[in-house]
Amino acid sequence: MEYTIENEYLKLTVTTWGAQVKSVIRKCDGVEHIWQADNSVWGYHAPILFPHTGKVVDGIIEAKGGKYESGQHGFARLMEHEFICQTENSIVLELRATPETYAKFPYEFALVSTFTLESDTLHHTLTVENYDEEKLPFGIGYHPAFTVPFDAQHVATDYELRFSEPESPLCIGCQPLGLVHGDLYYLGSNIQSIPIDEKLFANDSHCMVNLKSGSLGIYEKGTGRGVVCNIEEFPYTLIWSKPGMPKFVCIEPWHSIPSAEASSSDWNAKPAAAILEPGESWSCTLSTSFVR
Repeated sequence: MEYTIENEYLKLTVTTWGAQVKSVIRKCDGVEHIWQADNSVWGYHAPILFPHTGKVVDGIIEAKGGKYESGQHGFARLMEHEFICQTENSIVLELRATPETYAKFPYEFALVSTFTLESDTLHHTLTVENYDEEKLPFGIGYHPAFTVPFDAQHVATDYELRFSEPESPLCIGCQPLGLVHGDLYYLGSNIQSIPIDEKLFANDSHCMVNLKSGSLGIYEKGTGRGVVCNIEEFPYTLIWSKPGMPKFVCIEPWHSIPSAEASSSDWNAKPAAAILEPGESWSCTLSTSFVR
């Protein structure tokens, strides 16, 4: 199912499949900013990553005495979420533990997605609630894909990724297995922008750590049009697209990272975004502004 809200600036559509933002149209120029999930390229719009980001060792979670297969980015992005309510400016969806999730993750939980429009900004809040009798460790992150170019009058190289502060982006190496192996590299030195071109994602994503910037955006050179993500509360921010000239670019603020190559499948030993006691909850918000 799909649900839509709008205000003076934006029209937002979300889908219950994966609790994804499916569409954000800026009304002043009619631009669709969300990648429309062309399966021949990449079949998602803006998946949410739970209960882990990236991969786990051997694709296995060992918890509560059992072993559970877990693919890239967990299972929340691949499940139907329940519609809870809608107001003039917000939509709320929820994924609760079910027999289907118990087969993947042996915890009693709720994952609530709240989408809110405020002027030219979309706020997407994820709230994790622990209904289990044991502590709940988890990882979490966002993975929105923004279409480039914004219109037919431009090409992908007319855009750049722009930090709000000068950066020397330090990146955590995860290739070729998608697991952290200890190598680090810099994406640049004392830069405030990264050109979008066919070389940027030749070797997959870049996982940046300890950024000073409060925001990272995709900007159209010369016009000021942009999609700007507030990243200040997130310890990791990734950028990613398919190899070659990008048709979309993902800005991915994460609160956790993939497992380390040298680690085990023990879920309680994996670094987490948070570890909730029974009855506790935890929230984070990705705020994305569509500016001109």
